[in-house]
Amino acid sequence: MGYLIGVTGLWAFSFSLIGVYLSGQVDSYFAVLVRIVLATLLFLPFLRPRRLPGGQKLALMGIGAIQLGLMYIFFYQSFLLLSVPEVLLFTIFTPLYVTLLDDALARRFSPFYLVTAAIAVLGAAVIRYDGVDGGFWLGFLVVQGANLCFAFGQVAYRHLAPRLPEDLPRHGAFGWFYLGALALVVLAFLLFGNVERLPTTPLHWGVLAWLGLVASGLGYFLWNQGATRVDAGALAIMNNALVPAGLLVNLLIWNREADLSRLALGGAIIVASLLVNEWWVRRRSLVVRA
Repeated sequence: MGYLIGVTGLWAFSFSLIGVYLSGQVDSYFAVLVRIVLATLLFLPFLRPRRLPGGQKLALMGIGAIQLGLMYIFFYQSFLLLSVPEVLLFTIFTPLYVTLLDDALARRFSPFYLVTAAIAVLGAAVIRYDGVDGGFWLGFLVVQGANLCFAFGQVAYRHLAPRLPEDLPRHGAFGWFYLGALALVVLAFLLFGNVERLPTTPLHWGVLAWLGLVASGLGYFLWNQGATRVDAGALAIMNNALVPAGLLVNLLIWNREADLSRLALGGAIIVASLLVNEWWVRRRSLVVRA
């Protein structure tokens, strides 16, 4: 859980950094490409190609292509259609995707996880729901594409990680994750990128460096490791902790308007859903032991 909490704090800055300093100024495909190139370079020295079977290399590359590459393509496009708070609002459905995908891969159905995830969705909705009209639906669909990619990657890695060689450090295998994402975004940039909208200021490059090395490089590695150490319910709920964290950063640093009473109430609901989930997991483990 510590990994997930730490990365949540780290990623809370990403929404505003993208929305304020990159969206509409730097080509979104190039921004994604730079982030993934930097993250790949960070892990490339640790790669041990001979110590991982070919099938697992391809699996990691596929997960990276979807969770990081395709997700970022959707994610950056959403900032051209929506404001930062609206993007945060529409991410509240990610926990539902996490629980449903995890159950699907495990060939089971855990209704309690779905209930606790739904409580977390309610908490996030309390924070940002101001009513939306038809003009927002395209942005909504784009964000849902990002949410599905992010959820699938987390769940797929959770199921793959136990099958990786035990004597291979996880950072020694994770480079394949970034290489898969890189292959996809290079193709996307070549097809759709706009070379006339490359970064023009040191601030642009500085933001991209932070997002690539820290948010993408360290962030996704630590988040996916954390995802393997908690149950699906806790993982789903931690996905929605990004909503109050991102809004708080947006409010305190960039002075965006936010309803503090809603932020407090919604955050409390999300915390409560996490506590209920932890209580149920402990109760179930006691029943199994008995």
